[in-house]
Amino acid sequence: MSTDFNIISEIHNDILVMKTNGYINNIAGEIIMGEFSKNFGDRINKVVMDLEKSKVVNSIGISYLINIIEKLNQSNSKLILTNLEPTIEKTFNTMGIFQFAEKADSVDSALK
Repeated sequence: MSTDFNIISEIHNDILVMKTNGYINNIAGEIIMGEFSKNFGDRINKVVMDLEKSKVVNSIGISYLINIIEKLNQSNSKLILTNLEPTIEKTFNTMGIFQFAEKADSVDSALK
């Protein structure tokens, strides 16, 4: 499996949108965390993570997402996950991720 991964970040008013592309593992998790840390601050109250181009997330990748959720919860912010593959959504449901994060069908719906 390829380890090529990239992320594009955009800020829409007070919302950070991160669009991932590739397998989310330990390397990708570090990239996501770095991008989050670089952009997250007082002016951001919501983070939207678009996983449309990420078809697989392993357990280490999930641990990075949980770390982001914890940091957002400390500042009364929230994470919204969008465009989830059915297997990823099922895994997140099984792990209870959606007790602490939200999901949306698209980035546009998450921005509303």
